[in-house]
Amino acid sequence: MATVTLIGERHAEVGHEFVYAGEVDGCTDCPFRNQCLNLEPGQSYRVTDVRTNAQALPCAVHEDDVVAVEVEAATRTVNVDTRHAYSGNKTTIEGQCPHISCPSHSFCRPDGIAVNDNLRIVEIHGSTPHDTCLLDRELTHVDVVHDS
Repeated sequence: MATVTLIGERHAEVGHEFVYAGEVDGCTDCPFRNQCLNLEPGQSYRVTDVRTNAQALPCAVHEDDVVAVEVEAATRTVNVDTRHAYSGNKTTIEGQCPHISCPSHSFCRPDGIAVNDNLRIVEIHGSTPHDTCLLDRELTHVDVVHDS
């Protein structure tokens, strides 16, 4: 289900994905804060619709004005422990990995997802981009969303 929120005009296009950072200093006295601060900090979102008849509103945080858009939780592709890789299952990512040259590193340590974040698996892709995990982990490539 889509949620209506406000984002900067230059980011307001269908398909744009972002990780919501939450409230910042410029939000404290904003009259539009309830329309902006209605997402889950740390969650990835995708713009699904831009409200074309909505008024652009001034914003102390964005370089440009903000406009109303519809967003939904965006899936992220990550590697998880193979023992937990079932569609609909709740899981977390495996944790720290010092091997930044590994082709799977960005899937094992994805931006916007912390080690202890609760995730729900929505799709299973199977094999990971690496042949052998240097930490000897058995991993599966999956799509997840944050799960409250």
